Amino acid sequence: MLSDSQATAPRSNHRNHSKKISNEEMCNIFLSVLLISCLSVGLANRVYVHPFHLFASANVSCETINTVVNQSLETVPLNPIDNESVTPDTRTTTDTDGAVYNVTQRTAVLAELLNSLGLRMYQTLSSQQKDSNTLFSPMNTYGSLVTLYLGASKKTAIPYQQLLGLSKDTDRDDCVSLVDGHNVLRTLQDISSLVDGPKDEIDTRVWAFVRKGADLSKDFVQGTKDFSDASYVRAVNFSDPRRAETQINSFLQASSDGKIASLFNDLSATPDLLFVSSVHFKGNWKQAFQPEKTLMQEFKVDSTTTVTVPLMTHTGAYKYLNDKARRCTVVKLPLSKRTYMLLVLPQEMSSLADLESKLRSDVIAGWNSHLKDGFLELSLPKFSMTALTDLRSLLSDMATEIEKRLLGSEADFGRLSSEKPFNVDKVFNKVTFEMSEDGSETQDKSQAGGVPFKLTVNRPFLFAIVEGNSNAILMLGKIKNPTL
Repeated sequence: MLSDSQATAPRSNHRNHSKKISNEEMCNIFLSVLLISCLSVGLANRVYVHPFHLFASANVSCETINTVVNQSLETVPLNPIDNESVTPDTRTTTDTDGAVYNVTQRTAVLAELLNSLGLRMYQTLSSQQKDSNTLFSPMNTYGSLVTLYLGASKKTAIPYQQLLGLSKDTDRDDCVSLVDGHNVLRTLQDISSLVDGPKDEIDTRVWAFVRKGADLSKDFVQGTKDFSDASYVRAVNFSDPRRAETQINSFLQASSDGKIASLFNDLSATPDLLFVSSVHFKGNWKQAFQPEKTLMQEFKVDSTTTVTVPLMTHTGAYKYLNDKARRCTVVKLPLSKRTYMLLVLPQEMSSLADLESKLRSDVIAGWNSHLKDGFLELSLPKFSMTALTDLRSLLSDMATEIEKRLLGSEADFGRLSSEKPFNVDKVFNKVTFEMSEDGSETQDKSQAGGVPFKLTVNRPFLFAIVEGNSNAILMLGKIKNPTL
């Protein structure tokens, strides 16, 4: 497995040997290294089926990318933004074209892809937020990238498929075989539907705000629906930026049930497309915590900072693991029949950042497979979180070449609109995570006579929300300070 420093080494080599290696060649090298590092461990223990063959477009082989394809783009009319009407776009049942077959295999393979990419993106994001809490959704971010892929030209589709792990290895340099983005997005929805907790436990929404007078491809608009539980595509007059800003922010707040407010500021008069996605997870523990045992206790943020927070407590049967090699304790907390939280607490004097740097899909899978039954008195902070990620900024932090080719100066969204050129100006992902003391089951009495092992989560920790059937990571985060 490549370290971060190793993975970024080609960038410095490129600067030192710019006369020998072109920008495009170096980008391909970098993206290939990134993809290999993400996938090598995730697919190691599974009968190998290349992801491309599970999601390939029907009747598409190798299409040339150096020739302009003069074919009309099917577009759809756009409703103007109206803050008096925030009804989601009309949704129709899409033709799955027989793609229902082999759902289990597709969800498992896609989960490995989004987990591997999501973990790397999370590591980059967390390294930029060393002293604050971090929350990230691998599934929502992957879905955003696939939706944008639907509008990319065939040349720009190459880096998208490489980053997403969906490239066909046998393509020539002058060709690209395309995957069916709608199939990928519907598979993400299959994963989301496996979350079987309370109503609206997980909710995904998408917004696209488009320059007035422009149009959008039918393919992209359908993608926003395939990706989400509710989508909103609206035309906006950006000629008066301040008025447009007020309209968009008000519309977002009303259509997100107040979860997104004042998102945009300092808009220009020339954007083509603003893209926003959100995912809201609201869960209950399978076993309820005991409210009478919730007490104010100290939480050690770092060697010099301590805060007082409510720690809720539950005594009962848990699966847990003491990982001596990585110097941490891992506990599995069921949320519903299949969904669970994996809580990872570094040992005293161990570094949270060091533990994060070792996160790989095989590490998380190994923790889950080696958990042992135990009787615990578990105390952990009450916490709910919200986070906003600027996807362009995150991709740039990973490598400027990636952002440049996927969203920046070298990106070509020729399949997004009949207007040329047409750019994706801003991409934001909003993540909301809510938990409480409540649960679907009462106190576990099965081992009431035993002496529980006491585990108090009173220092920074990691957590992952996982859908257990596919093993997809829905959310990933760290708590440095529960009071923030």
